[in-house]
Amino acid sequence: MNIPNILTVMRVALIPVFILLFFMPFSWSYWAASAIFAFASFTDWLDGYLARRLNQSTPFGAFLDPVADKLLVAVALVLLVAEHANLWLTLPAIIIICREIMVSALREWMAEIGERAQVAVSNIGKWKTAAQMVALIILLANPPAFNAWVISGYALLILSAVLTLWSMIQYLRAAKPHLHTNQQQD
Repeated sequence: MNIPNILTVMRVALIPVFILLFFMPFSWSYWAASAIFAFASFTDWLDGYLARRLNQSTPFGAFLDPVADKLLVAVALVLLVAEHANLWLTLPAIIIICREIMVSALREWMAEIGERAQVAVSNIGKWKTAAQMVALIILLANPPAFNAWVISGYALLILSAVLTLWSMIQYLRAAKPHLHTNQQQD
């Protein structure tokens, strides 16, 4: 275990804490849950930076880091959909979660056929992640009421969903030549 891997494991371990804080019946619970989510999101950036900077990339980290990210985001989206119960949040959440499952499966399959580099993370994916994390931090920090903060969170989440679809289309285009081969399936 190295520092980047410890940070990744910690991010997964923070998920139950985040859930518990979100449902606490206190006026500060939304802020606390949002702070935990923001800290966990920061560790996502930090563990990647440290793994590259300290040359401490490991197969375990390469596996767990994207899983931790997707778990954290999916849990946040599910909690928010349940709490807000409206189309403005539900539709982008469905798009984001479905895209993550699809692109994860695509990356796994491309790796299996030796073409993983064709579906590497793009700059659009990085912008999508930034918009998504900021939207989730804002939405987690605020109760479900239509105010300027919540509306800005919805707008950023919708932007994130649009960027999510755009990046998924790019991944599918990159994989298209490999999807139309006549290779035998298992």
